[in-house]
Amino acid sequence: MVASSHRINMDPLVGAIDQGTSSTRFLVFNSRTAALLSHHQVEIKQLFPKEGWVEEDPKEILQSVYECIERACEKLTSVNIDVSNIKAVGVTNQRETTVVWDKLTGEPLYNAIVWLDLRTQSTVEHLIENTSGRDKNHLRHKTGLPLSTYFSAVKLRWLLDNVEAVQQAVASRRAMFGTIDSWLIWCLTGGKSDGIHCTDVTNASRTMLFNIHTMAWDPELCKYFGVPMHILPKVRSSSEIYGLLKISSCWKAGVLSGIPISGCLGDQSAALVGQMCFQDGSVKNTYGTGCFLLRNTGTKPVMSNNGLLTTVAYKMGRDKPAYYALEGSVAIAGAVVRWLQDNLGIISSSDELESLARSVGTSYGCYFVPAFSGLYAPYWEPSARGIICGLTQFTNKRHLSFAALEAVCFQTREILDAMNQDSGIPLTQLQVDGGMTNNRLLMQLQADILCIPVVKPYMPETTALGAAMAAGAAEGVRVWSLEPEDLSAVMSEKFDPQIKLEESEFRYARWKKAVKRSMNWETTQTESRASIFSSIPLGFYIIGSMLMLVGAKYLAGRL
Repeated sequence: MVASSHRINMDPLVGAIDQGTSSTRFLVFNSRTAALLSHHQVEIKQLFPKEGWVEEDPKEILQSVYECIERACEKLTSVNIDVSNIKAVGVTNQRETTVVWDKLTGEPLYNAIVWLDLRTQSTVEHLIENTSGRDKNHLRHKTGLPLSTYFSAVKLRWLLDNVEAVQQAVASRRAMFGTIDSWLIWCLTGGKSDGIHCTDVTNASRTMLFNIHTMAWDPELCKYFGVPMHILPKVRSSSEIYGLLKISSCWKAGVLSGIPISGCLGDQSAALVGQMCFQDGSVKNTYGTGCFLLRNTGTKPVMSNNGLLTTVAYKMGRDKPAYYALEGSVAIAGAVVRWLQDNLGIISSSDELESLARSVGTSYGCYFVPAFSGLYAPYWEPSARGIICGLTQFTNKRHLSFAALEAVCFQTREILDAMNQDSGIPLTQLQVDGGMTNNRLLMQLQADILCIPVVKPYMPETTALGAAMAAGAAEGVRVWSLEPEDLSAVMSEKFDPQIKLEESEFRYARWKKAVKRSMNWETTQTESRASIFSSIPLGFYIIGSMLMLVGAKYLAGRL
């Protein structure tokens, strides 16, 4: 380790834990310039115990956080930057993913059920069947959300119904529920030794147990889903000191013990903040495992008439107002790359996907609807499943690669159209971020399909940046100013449309046709076995034929 006397004097630094669906990262930013100084990433293993089930190990997630903090701090030290310059840490996380753990042992009582998981489809269908008019939106006036497998309440209900360890812990008041942010903050602030059990308003608003108007857990919603309120975390703002880091001195990052965790935002809200979308009407789209388009609607929630969600965007301090957003959520974006790589084996990396797609420049009439987890916005159709249409003997993996990239762009077009209809003000350009934006062909395709420019920041880590900004701006930390005049200018690259409107509309119309084919494919209701009598005309025909045979035999016997 370099002697401290030789270390570079720095502006205050802020760290960000970015815990996503496929990986965990720790990033360190300069609070004055927003420059990224160090980062480390660890992949997370996804578990698929049954078809439609998606789980992750909460202990592996926690261990990955420690490893990322340790390695990022080592990298800072290697370039003579004193780790003690880090003054605060923020957390951003995959939303909706559900964890229940034992507060006495600190052990998870089951794997984390990931937001993509479909095991609760029958629960959702049952709840919808028992509402007046089979209305999946009957809780939207409180939650801003439709009934869906996507959100935490039904995942928690499944754990309460099916996991004996969870049932016993709830009965003895030892159970704690939380999304990934709650699990991490509790563990990092002491765990079973007085860890802080909390969440922020953005994550709470994705559970279907939170009233987005009162900004509190709703007793009626909890009763509806049968969730005991004593297991819920305390809801806090997105920018305040929740507790102090406690890291063992056996880690080099142990030097961070005692600094505050002071920012918490669900990943899409963090990206909105990191893109500086503080003005009413500002929009960003994040391309990660899924794809998420958010529009800041100011301090009043706006309900969608076109299949979008109403969600809490951020609340930057205990005494600050909450801001809301309209959101279009797409389940499968970057996940389609992983599927092509791991399941089909036709690519070895995301770079190869871009190379294959670029080599043909067309899908040759092939359309890919990756509805692996049903369709999210604007359809909210859990019965849909993935399909590939328009295959010919000429189709090869290059065309399929191109169709996979187009699918991400078409899904974004659908939610952008819905957002334009809700707002009445068409978007003139789209700000983007997330790992998939490194694919330049994807960005050009997106501009072509939307028929508007796409603007990508050169520093793509806007999700982690948003968490760092919230942490650094918190009362009691105050090393990051969120005043408009103090925000760093964002350098960006622009992709302009390069095809004619007519061609874009033709391709989009074919996509919509493929989407219709994907719907009503899967249902949890048992299908009755086909019977020859299930068709009334066929039944009459068979019965009539039998009577004629009997009659003929009878007449033959008399002659």
